[in-house]
Amino acid sequence: MRTDSYQGHDYYLMDEWLSEEQKLVRDTARAWVKKEVSPIIEEAAENCKFPQHLLKGLGEIGAFGPYIPSEYGGAGLDQISYGLIMQELERCDSGLRSTASVQSSLVMYPIYKYGSEEQRMKYLPKLATGEWMGCFGLTEPDYGSNPGGMITNFKDMGDHYLLNGAKMWISNAPFAQIAVVWAKNEAGRIHGLIVERGMEGFTTPTMHGKWSLRASDTGELIFDNVKVPKENLLPNKSGLGAPLGCLDSARYGIAWGAIGVALDCYDVALKYSKERIQFGKPIGAFQLQQKKLAEMITEITKAQLLTYRLGQLRNEGRATTAQISMAKRNNIAMAKEIVSESRQMLGGMGITNEYPVMRHMMNLESVITYEGTHDIHLLITGMDVTGFDAFK
Repeated sequence: MRTDSYQGHDYYLMDEWLSEEQKLVRDTARAWVKKEVSPIIEEAAENCKFPQHLLKGLGEIGAFGPYIPSEYGGAGLDQISYGLIMQELERCDSGLRSTASVQSSLVMYPIYKYGSEEQRMKYLPKLATGEWMGCFGLTEPDYGSNPGGMITNFKDMGDHYLLNGAKMWISNAPFAQIAVVWAKNEAGRIHGLIVERGMEGFTTPTMHGKWSLRASDTGELIFDNVKVPKENLLPNKSGLGAPLGCLDSARYGIAWGAIGVALDCYDVALKYSKERIQFGKPIGAFQLQQKKLAEMITEITKAQLLTYRLGQLRNEGRATTAQISMAKRNNIAMAKEIVSESRQMLGGMGITNEYPVMRHMMNLESVITYEGTHDIHLLITGMDVTGFDAFK
């Protein structure tokens, strides 16, 4: 069982910019992760199963909807606090952060932003504690980067809606009590509906064979003539912009989470470089290893500065989708490079579960793809700076 001795790395003294509340939020999440998750995460990944007993603890540290107002069960925190929680969770494992990120940004956020007051009061308090878990149904087997092409649809049957279709690659699906599902009405307009487990015709088969995000449960959502009550339609926003607004929040959290992965691998490599003796001295005393470590902490620091500023803009309501895309793309690419370099510094030990590096490496292959691929985010930035839409 690996001992988690991580303490954090802050080369540009950015803690001086954090409020006491923000530091308390981060440190609380870090302490919980060290005690409850780090000792079991390798086993969970090997067994390809999310440890559901952690859900209550995630709720207790405010990882579910931390920016949701307290009257709906959230912690009422700011966006930087949310980011810091995601950073600490993903430092341990991307699957852990995915579970919390989906619950917060893809389930609670749309209910809060687009839902009725009755929906907020019914669902949000239970979601905030982890008593209920949710998932987000947007991606389909044939429509990933082009979600507007979805074929999942619903028809107005008078006293209810009839929902048909399927969603794929859905985190939390196997155990979620509710799903926020995006589907087209008879006019082709996209709307969000809250589908509850137990509704006839709604099934959530688990997906198997994953080599990435193994400590996160992934499944499908199947809708076979599911009768959805009309009061379960999210009334306050429709169109593709509605689910994309949720993805903005989730991508922002991912940008912070990727820093957590990079910090963890840098921390492991730095400690290893001081302990591993070759040719009569620690490998950290050799120039090539110092080059790797110096470049790692430089790239981490650049990402920290980028993402902190993005958090300020989010707090002010001024962050754009393109700015969020830039941070998501940059930070994951940065983390992938640092994970790779760390793996090489550890030599053969880097592929074992005695260290977290190989697990992080596999996880990032999912994170660089979901919620907008590396190339899609590049084109979002390109469209923003040129004004030309390369998607069409």
